[in-house]
Amino acid sequence: MADTPLAIVGAGVVGLALAARLAKRFPELVLLERRERHGSETSSRNSEVIHAGMYYPAGTLKARLCVRGRQQLYELCERAGIPHRRIGKLIVAMRGDERPELERLLALGKRNGVELELLEAAACHELEPAVPAVAGLYSPSTGIVSAHALMDALLREARDHGAILQPRAELAGIEHRDRDYRLELRTPDGTETLTSERVVNAAGLEADRVAALAGIDVDAAGYRIHWWKGSYFAVGGAKARVLSRLVYPVPEHVSLGVHAVLGLEGRLRFGPDAEHLPDRQIDYAVAETKRDAFARAVATLVPGITAEDLSPDIAGIRPKLQGPGDGFRDWVIAEESARGLPGLVNLVGIDSPGLTSCLAIAEEVEKLLV
Repeated sequence: MADTPLAIVGAGVVGLALAARLAKRFPELVLLERRERHGSETSSRNSEVIHAGMYYPAGTLKARLCVRGRQQLYELCERAGIPHRRIGKLIVAMRGDERPELERLLALGKRNGVELELLEAAACHELEPAVPAVAGLYSPSTGIVSAHALMDALLREARDHGAILQPRAELAGIEHRDRDYRLELRTPDGTETLTSERVVNAAGLEADRVAALAGIDVDAAGYRIHWWKGSYFAVGGAKARVLSRLVYPVPEHVSLGVHAVLGLEGRLRFGPDAEHLPDRQIDYAVAETKRDAFARAVATLVPGITAEDLSPDIAGIRPKLQGPGDGFRDWVIAEESARGLPGLVNLVGIDSPGLTSCLAIAEEVEKLLV
């Protein structure tokens, strides 16, 4: 008999959501985390936005699970007392030639079931006087959430149903046997083994490496992850109160563009940018040399904010399937019986809107586990 019915690799917000949902069905599941604390990588280094779902092609996992997950996340926040605000978002066209992109997002959002309103310049100015937009797309269902409070709540729920979190346990090997998987773990005490009937790979930045450990050719499968670093700059002083909601430009090729992020405490930041990290080395430093580029992007949205108002803040790294020059890539959520690995579910390339969708992703994975 295996040590556990289910091992989840990675205790970011998605892994925690999986554990919270699946512990009811698989008592004593084990949640493996290589860091000392849960949620200390991508899940804690982002904009903490509850996305509405207007950006993603209709019918994709990102579109469907974002819309479903948003509803579930607001319900959980209300039920569990997780700090959040349904603050709203304004996507703005700063030039006339950007208006067709707003109209495209409006049509796409409606197909995805998102509440949106196209606003003219005067209405945009009424909402955000500091933003000289020529048109805007208003999303009333976009919000912000405390990612740490969310993750702590999910961990409590998982533990209440018998889940076991094992931190400082890095996966070093996976062997599929007749009826289970043998996992080799590196821990502070040396090498340990764990046997599990099923495995869910929610390893975030290293999800492709974990899939490869199971014997999958990640390039042939299309599972190769690209790391994209996103830096943020904060605004201090009185100008930190110049906006009352999230303000985004029309989206860029690999990101949503440098946008205005309001924290629950009222703090104003701008970011993230998109810097490809081909060597896949963890680097959370925010380079002072980026200030001028950020200032130009910020001044486009809010002309009253200058380089002198900006100071380096946090950075995060996103695990994208989309490499430089690539088009849209959807998430991978795949049960791998077809590759001779029954009971293994891979979650690969879970970038934005992964936080928003975490509860819906867990619901989707549960359907795949037999």
